[in-house]
Amino acid sequence: MQLIAKSVTLAIAVATALSLTSSAPMAQAPATQGRGGGRGGRGGESNWPPSGPAPRAEDGHPDLSGNWQPNAIRQNVDLVGSGVDVPMLPDAAALYKKRKDSQSKDDPEARCMPPGVPRMSTTPYPWTIVQTPKLIVIVYEGGAHIWRKVFMDGRPHDANAVETWLGDSIGHWEGDTLVVETVGQTDKSWLDESGIPHSTEMKVTERITRPDFGHLDITHIIDDPKTFSRPWSFTTHPSLLRGELIEYICQENNRDVEHLVGK
Repeated sequence: MQLIAKSVTLAIAVATALSLTSSAPMAQAPATQGRGGGRGGRGGESNWPPSGPAPRAEDGHPDLSGNWQPNAIRQNVDLVGSGVDVPMLPDAAALYKKRKDSQSKDDPEARCMPPGVPRMSTTPYPWTIVQTPKLIVIVYEGGAHIWRKVFMDGRPHDANAVETWLGDSIGHWEGDTLVVETVGQTDKSWLDESGIPHSTEMKVTERITRPDFGHLDITHIIDDPKTFSRPWSFTTHPSLLRGELIEYICQENNRDVEHLVGK
């Protein structure tokens, strides 16, 4: 029941956030789109997210800038249960079973630790992308209110980025697809609430496209020979957020932990 309760808590949190109205201007929305409503265009409006072609930056690449909201709560709670084929090696499968059998009582995200990559894309809180030719910054509302820097200037991975919570991210363009490779993450993070593990040697490749004005497609490719028998992937489909990020401090007044007693 604790696992269900925690999932409900996350769902309530994101639903509450999405119900708030922002007074900040939506510069990324076309002038023909009314603001109205709350975050995510709830309340029955049919004109959100905005339609139309994806914008392009001055350098000709798709412009991914904007405020984005995830649509991946099932993947966040249970990747396997959502239909993703996760080829765990025997030791990893045993650890996964132990975590799931204990009703995910030790999930680091429930203790306000960063979800890591790729779970940052499934945690039910929005994020902002700020895109420049040589650096892309992603600011997250949830996951302890943190950020990532994706370096686009051709540098190699930082050898000093070892066992970090978000890893070291290097990006490049392949046509209209932004490809981001992240390495150097701690093995303390889980890939979902159910407890899929990984090692410190995991490499995550995100392939990000903007098929139209209001949506992103993010394919996450996980390559970790110590944990999985082969690389595997899953795809999420964020949409443009209606409004701005709000302050969310997980470490303050966290009510989850006392209820995560497992069994």
